[in-house]
Amino acid sequence: MAILARASAEELSARLAALDPLPEAETLRAPETGLVMVRGRAGGDGDAFNLGEMTVTRCAVRLGAHIGHAYIAGRDHSKARLAALLDAALQDQALQPALLQSIIEPLASAQQAARATEARKAAATRVDFFTMATMR
Repeated sequence: MAILARASAEELSARLAALDPLPEAETLRAPETGLVMVRGRAGGDGDAFNLGEMTVTRCAVRLGAHIGHAYIAGRDHSKARLAALLDAALQDQALQPALLQSIIEPLASAQQAARATEARKAAATRVDFFTMATMR
């Protein structure tokens, strides 16, 4: 679900369009947008505090005997519906291998590559203060 939540609606719909159509899904909870309170911790392990509110969209669908849920950051209703649909479809043992191979694994590797690129960019600007102190 994290991979689906981080992907864009365009990525999800393009990858889904390349597959055989999924059966028609019944909408249990239409996409709706609301706010959730985001909590933080001082120093990572200190006292909890309310950081602020975040916009979240949720959706629930039924695909045969399976129910899919999605909570995504932001207001993209189509992305929430696609993520819920894929959550339900991934629970079907007949559909799961094809969906993992054609949607989840390519998205996961693309997201990992993007994280690695960002990490390399950040590492290139890193300053080692210990080295600077000993150069004087």
